[in-house]
Amino acid sequence: MKVLNLYAGIGGNRKLWEDVEVTAVEIVPEIAEIYQDFFPEDKMIIGDAHQFLLDHFKEYDFIWSSPPCPSHSRARFWGSKGGLDYEPPVYPDLKLYEEIILLDHYYDGKYCVENVISFYEPLIKPQTVGRHYFWANFLIRDKRSEGYHQHHGDLKDLASRKGFDLSKYTRVDKRKILRNCVEPEIGLVVLESVRGNTQQTLVSIISKSKQIGET
Repeated sequence: MKVLNLYAGIGGNRKLWEDVEVTAVEIVPEIAEIYQDFFPEDKMIIGDAHQFLLDHFKEYDFIWSSPPCPSHSRARFWGSKGGLDYEPPVYPDLKLYEEIILLDHYYDGKYCVENVISFYEPLIKPQTVGRHYFWANFLIRDKRSEGYHQHHGDLKDLASRKGFDLSKYTRVDKRKILRNCVEPEIGLVVLESVRGNTQQTLVSIISKSKQIGET
């Protein structure tokens, strides 16, 4: 399966995938370097994921996109409304919906677009898995992933939970990267749903979760 992994970060969603040929797109070189260290077999593109999607979407069997979420998040909205130490209100970044509409109407493969639960009613109805929205042209069947999301904790806790040792990296905000990292189990649930292996999903999650703790 040829997979396009957009806004890839360090590859939390990709960690438990097997038997895939992945092209990852990440705009921050320091983060792309970390991704490439963990997944050297993947093709890494350092650049604008939004434009890359438009130019290359027809080349892949499955597309995962995780556009930037701060302008949609409830936390930022509540902080701005409450006078906390946040920037002033901003326009929600509607590139999120541009990608959903493009994929839903022009793309023949399977896709999912992931983002946080928004402070406003979604303009296009998503599926909810855990604490995130997913817009997809397939059913994400296994809701047992709902308890996986771990957003809080210190650096050590987050690194252990997400399965990424970032101790050797010095030029990035490691805690922020790990907080933004999609849970590997959710990534696996989505890929298994794409493949239709719903009966094997829970077994795969348990097995792969054990592997995370060993890495």
